[in-house]
Amino acid sequence: MSCCHHYDFIDGNEQIFAVDPSTIRFGRGALAEMGHDARALGLKRVALFTDGGVAKLEAVATATSALRAADIDVAVYDEVRVEPTDESFKAATRFAEEGDFDGFVSVGGGSVIDTCKAANLYATYPAEFLTYVNAPIGDGQAVPGPLKPHIACPTTSGTGSECTGMAIFDLLERRVKTGIAARALRPTLALIDPEVTSTLPANVVAASGFDVLSHALESFTAKPFTQRAAPDSPALRPMYQGANPWSDVGCIEALRRTGQYLVRGVRDPGDTEARHGMMYAATLAGIAFGNSGVHLPHGMAYSVAGLIRDYRPDGYPSEEAICPHGISVIVDAPSVFRLTAPTSPTRHLEAAALLGANTGGAGEEDAGEVLAECIIGMMRDTNMPNGISALGYDDSDIAPLAEGAYAQQRILANSPVPVDEDDLQALYRGATRYW
Repeated sequence: MSCCHHYDFIDGNEQIFAVDPSTIRFGRGALAEMGHDARALGLKRVALFTDGGVAKLEAVATATSALRAADIDVAVYDEVRVEPTDESFKAATRFAEEGDFDGFVSVGGGSVIDTCKAANLYATYPAEFLTYVNAPIGDGQAVPGPLKPHIACPTTSGTGSECTGMAIFDLLERRVKTGIAARALRPTLALIDPEVTSTLPANVVAASGFDVLSHALESFTAKPFTQRAAPDSPALRPMYQGANPWSDVGCIEALRRTGQYLVRGVRDPGDTEARHGMMYAATLAGIAFGNSGVHLPHGMAYSVAGLIRDYRPDGYPSEEAICPHGISVIVDAPSVFRLTAPTSPTRHLEAAALLGANTGGAGEEDAGEVLAECIIGMMRDTNMPNGISALGYDDSDIAPLAEGAYAQQRILANSPVPVDEDDLQALYRGATRYW
């Protein structure tokens, strides 16, 4: 089992890791307690964010009823876009600005929770849109202060957005996915009710589950926090601080549960143990990567999703081309972990074993291939696309994909292996097809 010997303390480098825990209530019936929580936060009028599909489900009805039973005025915004854009963030912000709300509730997947975070931010501290967006794409300015209370209620078992200070979107003009990162964006409370997973389509369970896998695996293999230069001030310590002993605990258990439950949960919607197990894995991975950060697969995923042309996956809105986040991440992952394995082969082998691979007889030199093949096997078992070629990309797309990924410097800085655009092109070529 991995422990602190992974972290070599070096004079002049970081000696401290920060723990920013989320406030969480997890279990069946958690949504029905929302009225109590909103009253405890002093809320009287809230905006409830969701999308058109989730708005028809019992989860939204339960949340709305709980709030109204507590004498809280509720206005529902059900126009959140799955895989949000800068334009959909702006539309949500207008709703937030015009409603005179003293708090926010999000009921949905990561797109809903992220949209609610952004609307809360821009309605509270109005600014030009790129002001808070991560540099170098945006200005990367700090959020000026605290936001209004936000109760986040995930309905998919994957993004972990209810536990993080990130809000991710597509910047339409540049055809790239990017985001806003600030501790102030972290929801005030996460209410996580695993019962909501019973209605999820198989492909949504698979895509969101692979997001869990990659959150945990990237956090576990990220550049250790002790390899960063010590900050001049505690205020300058980044939210993406790198692998650390706190996040390792969540990563290990999230990987174990994902190996145990992901394929089962995709194949059998009636497997309550598996679907609830993936919901808890998502929470653990969200807490972990919210304090350590992800790296190359996520940085590469933003290009894959941003440049998509005609991919329409089962279980998602089909009006326009879309690449769900978990799919855009996992198609890159085997290629990446073949590259990163030499930086921490023991960790890569441990991760493979946690996911269910037979690592007996494998040496350190085998770590990348063993882990990659384990992920590929899980992809095949859940009908995931066979690399980026299955999403419609060919060799002519490699350079623009790499250019877009290289713009994700906040994420790439967390990689255990430094990469340039040529390296990213090689990784995308390695991700073209796996079987």
